[in-house]
Amino acid sequence: MFGLAASPVLSAEYDLEELRANAEKYQDVNVALAEGYIPDPSGMCVYAAAEGLPPEWGGMGIHYLRPDLLKLAPPGGRVDGASTHTDFMQPAILLYEPQADGSMVLVGIENLVFEAAWKAEGNDGPPMTSGRMWDHMADNPDTPGDEAHGFMPHYDQHVWLFRDHPSDPLLPFNPNVTCEHAPMHSN
Repeated sequence: MFGLAASPVLSAEYDLEELRANAEKYQDVNVALAEGYIPDPSGMCVYAAAEGLPPEWGGMGIHYLRPDLLKLAPPGGRVDGASTHTDFMQPAILLYEPQADGSMVLVGIENLVFEAAWKAEGNDGPPMTSGRMWDHMADNPDTPGDEAHGFMPHYDQHVWLFRDHPSDPLLPFNPNVTCEHAPMHSN
């Protein structure tokens, strides 16, 4: 079973196979678009080496976002929102790997909660999935890269449902995901 603690009080359990079956329809990126997902406006395919991390960590791919689930604020500056959405049966983000022929292959799902909104709801720590704390992402102004990918401080959790991860399906990068065929990579 795949346990998810949405807050210190609420919890739900997910089976990876159930999550995979639920997200299967998004293998067709047109279904994702029809349901309100949009490609990350930056157009970047995120991979570890571009973040100054070990290249062997691999990539994340191109993020397709559901603005309504993320409760995004109007554009301007860093991406901000009020999301505290943690339900992986309705993921806020889909992760696609670009292919040589221009198509996209769904490799995983992700949820993201904005730190300020999460704490405003009375949560002291990050959400947890299967006993693992979600990753905390905040830009470090002392580094050349943007560790938060243009977003305000947030917690996020990746789940690699359609691309095997050799060590842990909950890690942020997957060595079996590449941005090799992306028109643009993250910088």
